[in-house]
Amino acid sequence: MTQVEPLGPDSLTWRIFGDWRGLLIALWAGSMQNMHPELGAGVEEHSQFFNERWERLFRSLYPIGGVIYDGDRAHRTALEVRGYHDTIKGTDKHGRRYHALNPGTFYWAHATFFVSTLLIAENFMGGLTERQKRTLFDEHVRWYRMYDMSMRPVPKTWEEFCEYWDHMCREVLEDNKATRDVLDIEEIAKPAALPWLPDALWRLVRGPAMRGFVWLTVGMYDEPVREKLGYTWSARDQRLHRLVGKAIGVAFRFVPFERRYHPRARAGWRRALGKDPANTPLVETPARNLPPVGERDSPTHYSPA
Repeated sequence: MTQVEPLGPDSLTWRIFGDWRGLLIALWAGSMQNMHPELGAGVEEHSQFFNERWERLFRSLYPIGGVIYDGDRAHRTALEVRGYHDTIKGTDKHGRRYHALNPGTFYWAHATFFVSTLLIAENFMGGLTERQKRTLFDEHVRWYRMYDMSMRPVPKTWEEFCEYWDHMCREVLEDNKATRDVLDIEEIAKPAALPWLPDALWRLVRGPAMRGFVWLTVGMYDEPVREKLGYTWSARDQRLHRLVGKAIGVAFRFVPFERRYHPRARAGWRRALGKDPANTPLVETPARNLPPVGERDSPTHYSPA
């Protein structure tokens, strides 16, 4: 294996990415990824995501977060994540060939994770300075090296990344079925993590809650993306969106430090701070998030024993 220096607790990415507020970006990240023509085609033709939306989301957080928080084991985790994409390839309905490991396609998914980090901080953590944005850009390059992918698509500077992102939003991304399916959540099933919530109550709150989640997501889209998807956004929406973000940020000030983080991230912090031994086994997803029994041997799934 190539020696790659993982990100550590001194990085800004560690402070932001594994925070539970990242779940508020999930719909944004999923839809932005699927708007990429190749990525969207791979999801349409290979993914069972829409049959187990919550489970797929919550289990994916473990290996994706592990590329940041697994310390000396992060490179191995990154290669495992890359491996899940080996067989995702084909020809889409427009006759265009695709492969999930095409350098530009794989980097696009990573770019959305990087911008997710920016959006979490900007919308729910009080904002970022220009210097912090540049720091996060440099860290996202180190983070991407963990996958042993070609670095050819990776912009060289923060300014080049901003140009790349604008070009993708305006010229490359498309409104497609995979994106619309991600955004169609009004009938979504109750999360397995909430067995105590009565089904009748879930059905009652699901519609308003999911419409609010879509609204929160629309507020984080770049304007060209909103236009492509047919959403409108007013000055009033923007003011309310900002207030909601500030309220979430204030509420999280009362959450203890470790409890702000996803279990894989929390475990990384505990090892880094000396609270757990460095060789403590990695935290894996609980059984409730595993793929359906018949798919657990699929090479496209993270499915720990």
